[in-house]
Amino acid sequence: MKSDVDTVLGGGKPARMNRPSGRVLIMTAVEAEQQAVLRGIGDSDLFDVKLAGFGPAAAAARTAAELSAASYALVISAGIGGGFVGKAEVGSTVIADRIIAADLGAETPDGFLSVDELGFGSSVIPADSSLAEALTDAMLSAGINVNRGSILTVTTGTGSAEKTEALTSRISDATAEGMEGFGVATAAKLWNLPVLELRTISNAVGPRDRSAWRMKEAFAALEAAGNILRRVISE
Repeated sequence: MKSDVDTVLGGGKPARMNRPSGRVLIMTAVEAEQQAVLRGIGDSDLFDVKLAGFGPAAAAARTAAELSAASYALVISAGIGGGFVGKAEVGSTVIADRIIAADLGAETPDGFLSVDELGFGSSVIPADSSLAEALTDAMLSAGINVNRGSILTVTTGTGSAEKTEALTSRISDATAEGMEGFGVATAAKLWNLPVLELRTISNAVGPRDRSAWRMKEAFAALEAAGNILRRVISE
């Protein structure tokens, strides 16, 4: 979904999410992401932006600790990540429709079996669709290049064409990849809270090439996303 400001404005006001009845918890993996989000939301007192740590296990544990310590109405996993080619270009923003633990399962001689197929639970947590739509519409109205789709949570970052192809063949709407979203979402689900995930894209998912990463652009996009998030929730 590419940004088309004229189309959005011509179709009337973008959808707006109802303001949460309490505070909003935003979890980022590292301090650089935390600071970018804080710059975006400014002095709003509606948000707490906390560190989730690296990977889904740390993210689940730290999010659960924050939810145990205070009352929240909405949980958001936010940070930078990789974008799948043709779905999310570098510098763009991705908002999750589904948050998927992409490597939670088992390898077999016939290929990968998800935890769902094994009968041990679910690897998919849906994002709150109305909130995701409202945030997407607001970003489109602001001229931000935003995409919707599944954001994959992995425990090992994808670094080869073969792994990329395997993921996209299993999950056709795979749009971005991160390492904390499913952990954050798991904790939110235990508290019966709505959850969102957004990623701003620093690199293409595929063969690992640090020289091609665009961290400055991704952090700038994350700051812009924080600004839009404040507007959508506060107004």
